[in-house]
Amino acid sequence: MLGSARQDYFSKYARHATWQHRDVATPPAVDALPLSRRPTAEEGTMLWVLLLYLSCIVLQPSSAYVEDYYCGEHNCYELLELTRDATKQEIKRAFRSVASKTHPDRFQDPEEKRVAEERFQLLATAYDILRDDEAREDYDYMLDHPEQFYQNVYRAWRRRMAPHVDVRIVLAVTISFISLVQYYNGWTKYEEAIKHFSTVPKYRIHAIEIAKKEGMLITDKKKLKGMSKDQIREQEEKVIRQVIEKKMDIRGVYAKPTYRDLLWVQLVLLPYWTFQYISWYARWVWKFGILREEYGDEEKLYIIRKNLGMSGGQFDSLDEETKLQYLDMELWVKEKFKAWKEERDMEWRVKMASSGRYKSYRRHLKNNGPGRIYFDDS
Repeated sequence: MLGSARQDYFSKYARHATWQHRDVATPPAVDALPLSRRPTAEEGTMLWVLLLYLSCIVLQPSSAYVEDYYCGEHNCYELLELTRDATKQEIKRAFRSVASKTHPDRFQDPEEKRVAEERFQLLATAYDILRDDEAREDYDYMLDHPEQFYQNVYRAWRRRMAPHVDVRIVLAVTISFISLVQYYNGWTKYEEAIKHFSTVPKYRIHAIEIAKKEGMLITDKKKLKGMSKDQIREQEEKVIRQVIEKKMDIRGVYAKPTYRDLLWVQLVLLPYWTFQYISWYARWVWKFGILREEYGDEEKLYIIRKNLGMSGGQFDSLDEETKLQYLDMELWVKEKFKAWKEERDMEWRVKMASSGRYKSYRRHLKNNGPGRIYFDDS
């Protein structure tokens, strides 16, 4: 009887629930959804981000104090018995007054001394925060915006971890370090160039001839008497190096470094160079753009360098004979430069076509193609 009554009750409740929700469509299973309605990976990622953000808001502590930062769970103003509008002088006097009462040296008992040390350290932290304008501003912002817990944690962490060094000192040290690296790198490249020219027979023989003419190289056997072969060779190498350093005009990247190559000097001279470039450009426009004057040799070489796409150092490394040839061919004229470039490209293609190594390379590309890798299993 009881069982039938209970069954009638639940069946009645089920009919009632069905009657209440009969207008609501039953959601289909996820597997039954069409492919276009299934959640994508991007939607899943966005959902997780949203859940994480909501959890951060829900789980945000109600207390405004940031643990392990500032004064912890204590109020820095209350520790020093101050109000929010206290001045720096009032903060200083309050710290001396409160700290003198709880100084560890006033206590002899070990336990009391330990408690006093912790209290004094907390007071010193409060004093350091309130006497610094920026730290006090962040702390007041935390007290005024307790709901922004994680933002306050970040601001406190940023202030603690930020280096307490003047930015100007950092910039000065960085620029000095770069200048030293530049100077060292310049001397290294210059030494490589001198060492290279000392081993090239063409320049080596020429340097020996100059050394003999100027009497720098000892050739008298009587003076060489008593010197070993290694000593004679070392002296000869030293003289050859001196001649090359003195007579060889090394330009471009491997030129001898000077103080003008340092970053410090370049930054100091940057305004002067900028003014010089603006003046030069205005002079160029006035003379050759408005007055239509003819180019001089310096201007012609500048246009030739631009047509060749070379930097100032690369163009300066060319010998004078090559530059004179460019001037004789009038390569500053666009049409003549274009014809000369096409002719030189044609000569290069003919030369490469007659090269056996280039023919072998072309056959390799034709038969195998670029970028293929084969393994020899034999």
